[in-house]
Amino acid sequence: MDESGENGGPQSDGAEGLRPAEPHGPHHAPGSQEPTRPVEPSTDDNRTSLTKTPGTETQRTETQRTETPRTETPRTETPRTETQRTEAPAGERPAEDRRPRAARSGRPGKGTPVPPKAQKGPGGGLLMGKPFGVPVYVAPSWFLVAALITWVFGNQLDRVLPELGGARYLVSLFFAVAFYASVLVHELAHTVAALRFKLPVRRIQLQFFGGVSEIEKESETPGREFVLAFVGPLLSLVLAGVFYAGMQAVDAGTVPGVLLAGLMISNLIVAAFNLLPGLPLDGGRMLRAVVWKITGKPMSGTVAAAWVGRALAISVLIGLPLLNQSGALGGEAQDIGGMDTVTDALLAAILAAIIWTGAGNSLRMARLREHLPELRARTLTRRAVPVESETPLSEALRRANDAGARALVVVDTDGDPMALVREAAIVSVPQHRRPWVGVGGLAQDLTEGMRISAELAGEELLDTLRATPATEYLVVEESGEIYGVLSAADVERAFVKAMARPT
Repeated sequence: MDESGENGGPQSDGAEGLRPAEPHGPHHAPGSQEPTRPVEPSTDDNRTSLTKTPGTETQRTETQRTETPRTETPRTETPRTETQRTEAPAGERPAEDRRPRAARSGRPGKGTPVPPKAQKGPGGGLLMGKPFGVPVYVAPSWFLVAALITWVFGNQLDRVLPELGGARYLVSLFFAVAFYASVLVHELAHTVAALRFKLPVRRIQLQFFGGVSEIEKESETPGREFVLAFVGPLLSLVLAGVFYAGMQAVDAGTVPGVLLAGLMISNLIVAAFNLLPGLPLDGGRMLRAVVWKITGKPMSGTVAAAWVGRALAISVLIGLPLLNQSGALGGEAQDIGGMDTVTDALLAAILAAIIWTGAGNSLRMARLREHLPELRARTLTRRAVPVESETPLSEALRRANDAGARALVVVDTDGDPMALVREAAIVSVPQHRRPWVGVGGLAQDLTEGMRISAELAGEELLDTLRATPATEYLVVEESGEIYGVLSAADVERAFVKAMARPT
């Protein structure tokens, strides 16, 4: 983990700012480093979204599936209000040692109320409802696909039911909506299973080529992973059976008969496609569960299923156009060339890209989960010194440098923490003005979400940071004693470095 910046000489009152992070501990010698501007963990778990092919895959959102910690949860940062303190505490207390004295705030670190596990971001589309308490969104891309389905199915209806005339497009639109309703049932099956296993589901999204269930946690056992993946295709098969039964009650040459036949076939395709044994499809997750069970290593299952998924992507890219040309998929054999060939090749390329990308994202997510335990608040925390609101910035920096600290905590006259001095604000103050600027004007008021336990690590740490985006956090011991300040920039650097290491 990148826990330190460039080394330099000791800083004086006129130093440019506090030094970047170095692992917190009582035995680290004071050093000086150039300031770095803290960067918040961005909110969009990480989580790398895995776009699904028709029907689904359950999507993980627990952490970003990108190179920086994503605080999942989608995708805009909450603006921070930075309030300048104007109180004038009586007197100033010099730092007595390298560790600040215990804060008498009555808020022990471990017992501090933990914010919600994930901050709900924008849905990325039109909110349709909240079945089982899980929001369902329709992405803008769905309307493009619905229009395409309406056009294609309408042309087919013109051959089967020519008497419909222009009304065939209304029937086709109904088919498009009914098909995506079937996809929603598929996704709800994943959602219900996840909730049954006490795995939080962030949202369901209907989008281009299917739907996505965003599940925020990893299954604890391979058996649960298998069940969670299998219930989706199973529900699609059940729906196909229901539509087939409905076909028996109507005439085949009528609008209801054609609609029921189309929905039966589309659900069979959704089930069959998602049962293919490669990530990111449901069948790939089932294969992962099997390999996980055999080897006892979830990472081995992910690697095997991801590479099978990549092989499937290549097979789709090459095989789908050839099968369409040969008529093996139920159509008439076609000559190579022309618009049909271009359409088949384009569809195959899109499906192959989705599968290949999803498989790669699954590998990155697995590597992320494997390295998450390396992110520990205790080792990433900067040592801090307490200062009162009216302490001049130059004096506060001198105290910090003398104590070997890299952060400033604004306290009241009783020593209780009130605010954190923002590193970015320190850097913005010219050197000649620092003796005349009080640290209170550069501080951000502490909120409950900015007070975290020194024992936090891995996914729990990232969840806490996602819930309350900020540049710095106060880290406290179980007893309530101030341990130091955690910079979001330090977490980001450690995250990137951990992800860069081979699995």
